[in-house]
Amino acid sequence: MSRPLVIFVDVDDTFVRSFGNKRIPIPSTIDRIQTLFEEKVELYCWSSGGAEYARKSAEEFKIAHCFLGFLPKPNILIDDVLLSDWFELAEVHPNQAANSSRKDFELLIGR
Repeated sequence: MSRPLVIFVDVDDTFVRSFGNKRIPIPSTIDRIQTLFEEKVELYCWSSGGAEYARKSAEEFKIAHCFLGFLPKPNILIDDVLLSDWFELAEVHPNQAANSSRKDFELLIGR
């Protein structure tokens, strides 16, 4: 059995933009999150604002149910493998993600 496809999704400037006190959803990313959830991708929401901020942001835009968990972005990773050597890891800009299907993501990591 192959490993599940796991995607970590940032908050700010990924599915929401802030202008002063106004928070504006980014519909293309929100739609993609919902589609990936329906396609059984394991999604986690994280933010340098912290886990609670990530959770509240997802709740605000009605996508909290799509995520398995909410995390702060790490400052340090302790791992025996450098990020550049991680198997099946790709960094994707939100603009690219908005037009990518599950299959596109799998191809990106060599599946």
